[in-house]
Amino acid sequence: MNSKKPDSVVFSEEQGYYAKTVSYGTNVGAPVIKLDDVVSWKSRGIDLVNKEFEAKFNELKKQYEDLMQEFEWNEIVYNSRFSFEPVVGEIYHMYKADDGINFLSLIAPTEWNKEHVGTFKLNSDKKWIVLEQSKNVSFTL
Repeated sequence: MNSKKPDSVVFSEEQGYYAKTVSYGTNVGAPVIKLDDVVSWKSRGIDLVNKEFEAKFNELKKQYEDLMQEFEWNEIVYNSRFSFEPVVGEIYHMYKADDGINFLSLIAPTEWNKEHVGTFKLNSDKKWIVLEQSKNVSFTL
């Protein structure tokens, strides 16, 4: 009695030897079946996608920081002292008064000796656009 088990690649109890019906070679001389290296493909894909996400994140972060700076400037200008109704498109200059409170004026920084905070223009959306800011003014975002 032969106790040798048949090759499990091409033999089953139900079908017997079925090597001729499979779509791959089953003998020793058949071409080697190689698995694609999907690990390196995945790794390259992950790197590319992560770089894209990082670039988009940095772009959004920059937009957020710019928006916050615009918001802070607008808050500073609207909270400053002025006794006139600003005109859209007109240029205004902000100064620090002797009492430390900011105020708006039409007078340019070259025309008097006050601590200049910044130069602004009011747009049609009632948003103050920074045209120039003093070097000693900074924000903490």
